[in-house]
Amino acid sequence: MNTPERSPLGRSIAYQGRYDPRLLYPIPRAPARAAVGLHPEATDSLPFHGVDIWNAYELSWLDRRGRPRVMLAEFRVPANSANLIESKSLKLYLNSFTRTVFDTADAVRAVIREDLSEAAEAPVSVVLAPVAGALRAEALVGDCIDDLAITLDHYGPPKPEFLLVDDESRAEERLVSHLLKSNCPVTGQPDWASIQIAYAGPRIDRAGLLRYLVSFREHAEFHEHCVERIFLDLLTRCAPGRLSVQARYTRRGGLDINPWRSSERAGEPNNTRTLRQ
Repeated sequence: MNTPERSPLGRSIAYQGRYDPRLLYPIPRAPARAAVGLHPEATDSLPFHGVDIWNAYELSWLDRRGRPRVMLAEFRVPANSANLIESKSLKLYLNSFTRTVFDTADAVRAVIREDLSEAAEAPVSVVLAPVAGALRAEALVGDCIDDLAITLDHYGPPKPEFLLVDDESRAEERLVSHLLKSNCPVTGQPDWASIQIAYAGPRIDRAGLLRYLVSFREHAEFHEHCVERIFLDLLTRCAPGRLSVQARYTRRGGLDINPWRSSERAGEPNNTRTLRQ
């Protein structure tokens, strides 16, 4: 089984300029899900729907005349895929296109889609776009809770006990925080994100929610697993009738990863990056 410890992450590796799909390093989702109480093989009965939206800013290849072509790429990996793809391996894989000749951008897209789908063990969508004007920056919609006048002193491990609700009051709202930070479980490097929580149900105590999100500050877990942990803790502790959690992580190594988990199948978010990305 591929594990984070065996991945290329955190190790010095020479870049290859020739296409090589063997550089991709899939990591099973099951162990991290088992750690939060999900059955390791329950990909068909997960308590959420979702997708991981990746943006790649370092994709280039050669055309038949030897001229470099550059495009931006969006990948959407379904949350029910067996594997996530380790980020450094994806960076190495994309950079292996650098001195590889392709006839068209469609040919590049088809190769990437096939390779990522095989690695994830699920269909991965791939969209390539011109560099000029491909992505626009927008703020996450919702009430920002970051400036609440409270004292914070717990920075790990994540503490779901902070999550409280008012059983006498119901709400349908979107709450936003830019204070989510965790650490890479292999290198210890910081991962920064803005997060949007949309729910309908008993009113969530905003102070408790902020304390809970800040409690991830020294937690070591991949982006996708952090978002699933947050979703499940909110679902268990706050019992909303409807819930979605979207995190927009800042870019590292030419990639940003943006997991979305929801109780509803519909409503998959647009890929509009924040100014921090």
